[in-house]
Amino acid sequence: MTLTATVPTTSGSRYLQQLCKHWSHKFETDFTPEQGVIAFPMGPIRMAATPEALLVTLEPDEGADIERFKQVVAEHLDRFAFREAPLPFDWK
Repeated sequence: MTLTATVPTTSGSRYLQQLCKHWSHKFETDFTPEQGVIAFPMGPIRMAATPEALLVTLEPDEGADIERFKQVVAEHLDRFAFREAPLPFDWK
């Protein structure tokens, strides 16, 4: 199962890098200004920044609390995007 949200923002690269740096103290991360991956305990988080949006993809592990996973990611991104928060996450 994969969940994807296209989050409209012109600051996607900044938020992607901030989230990866924030979680790099606890989890393995790999990122550039355009893409990032976080080895989150509930499953990988993949992000890609475009000029108009941040694409966030969650790949929940079997048995993961999917609603909690979405909530944790959204809350953390909203902290970095406090001027724009709450960001709209339309998970598909």
